Amino acid sequence: MTTRDGTILVGGEALFDVVASDGEDLKAHPGGGPFNAARTIARLEQPVAYLGRLSTDQFGARLERILVEDGVSLESVVRTEEPTTLALAELGDGGSVSRYRFYVQGTSASGLTSEAALLALPPDISTVFVGTLGLVLEPMASALEAVVDRLSGTDAMVAVDPNCRPHVIGDPAAYRRRLKWILARTHLLKVSEEDVHFLDPDRDPVKATRALLVDGPAVGILTRGGDGAVVVTATEAVEVEPPKIDVVDTIGAGDAFAGGFLAWWRERGFGAEALGDLDTVVEGARFACLVAARTCERAGASPPYRGEL
Repeated sequence: MTTRDGTILVGGEALFDVVASDGEDLKAHPGGGPFNAARTIARLEQPVAYLGRLSTDQFGARLERILVEDGVSLESVVRTEEPTTLALAELGDGGSVSRYRFYVQGTSASGLTSEAALLALPPDISTVFVGTLGLVLEPMASALEAVVDRLSGTDAMVAVDPNCRPHVIGDPAAYRRRLKWILARTHLLKVSEEDVHFLDPDRDPVKATRALLVDGPAVGILTRGGDGAVVVTATEAVEVEPPKIDVVDTIGAGDAFAGGFLAWWRERGFGAEALGDLDTVVEGARFACLVAARTCERAGASPPYRGEL
């Protein structure tokens, strides 16, 4: 297999998760799917740049400081005086998130423009990873479309995690059209059972994942929470068992899974063509399950460092 050097570029939102549990207290954790994934990759000691808008307010300054401390490059950050985007996470039984509500109007994350995003691209990109609110909120969604369009003409691997947020998707039909356009340029798709239930509620999750591959990706990885993951191709479906753990909460687990897989892939110098080797993808998914499990063992989206694995 040929090897690829270069930076992993993670595009999308950075925000604060305000977590409401059973008690009176509210706890604020740094978050946003792409922000979490970028931190995971950096903690696993692979080169990564975060592409998104950060506010100059105190929340934004803290997000920036966290990225720097973890080793994420800020070369693709766009700064704004608009306030930091907030998400309210309501916890259900067992520490899992039962619902997210987002406060996005006039805030930092959504305002990324195509012009700003394209100007912020680092010179050598091995992989571009997009998803979550980055496929929904405008103009950020159009900006990330433009980035994927620009990079799809190169040898960069395109990876997507829809990480669907139904409460934010005002026009499901338009969202599906955008996702279809993105998937036509995508090599690797990561989806959760919740994602495929939203996108294709009448189909079995593995079959729903396989149906999404028709639009372009070589392989899909379906995550199933405490039941691990399934690596799905046009003809195969291989289950990956997770490690046994005591769950504190599941915030950021899917992002840690995606970041863990991409870090593992990049460390071995693999590019898009290596996705054709099913055994290799399964091995990467097994590592990603471990990274996600370690994240679930502590509060908030705090992915493991390489030395903890």
